[in-house]
Amino acid sequence: MANNPSLIGRFTRGLWSENPVTVLLLGMCPALAVSNSGVNGLAMGLASTFVVVCASSLVSIIRRLVPGEVRIPTYIVIIAGFVTLADLFLKAYFPEVAKQLGPYVPLIVVNCMIMGRAEFFASKHKLLPSIFDAFGTGIGFTWVLVILGSIREILGSGSIFNYVILSEEVFVPWVVMILPAGAFISLGLMIGLINYFKLRAEDKAL
Repeated sequence: MANNPSLIGRFTRGLWSENPVTVLLLGMCPALAVSNSGVNGLAMGLASTFVVVCASSLVSIIRRLVPGEVRIPTYIVIIAGFVTLADLFLKAYFPEVAKQLGPYVPLIVVNCMIMGRAEFFASKHKLLPSIFDAFGTGIGFTWVLVILGSIREILGSGSIFNYVILSEEVFVPWVVMILPAGAFISLGLMIGLINYFKLRAEDKAL
């Protein structure tokens, strides 16, 4: 029971104070490329969460067996294996989503967020803390992509999760929001807003 607070702390760090996108600025390629809709953001987030949790768990289990000289290639092979599972699962059960995500699911292999958790945490800690750390990081990555994708989808298409909520009779879609420029604008504003509220909270704490 004594470890529960630290485990919960590891989980919550990934959600907010060490969020991979809004704080550490990791995994920016998929965050910007596939966040043009809520569905795509959710799918990429869940796929990445699966990979980071499974990879970190396995790295933690074998951490004493892997020589330091080959640890990075070993981690890449482990990550690639779980990415392949995620990619095949999406293609088998959600082919339309897999088609929209395109090459970005296989590119999870080189996502710095996943390698970072494996190298800097899982390789130095036991299994349970590594799972909580990875799960928090994955969920933190997911909620940012879902919100970012939902904002861009609403403003760029008038829909959310493919359900039309703003018809073209009452709202003219901002096409820029579903283009790469819209991703940069939306993410920049989102990070700025989060930092603003963080600073306000710190000022109140003083």
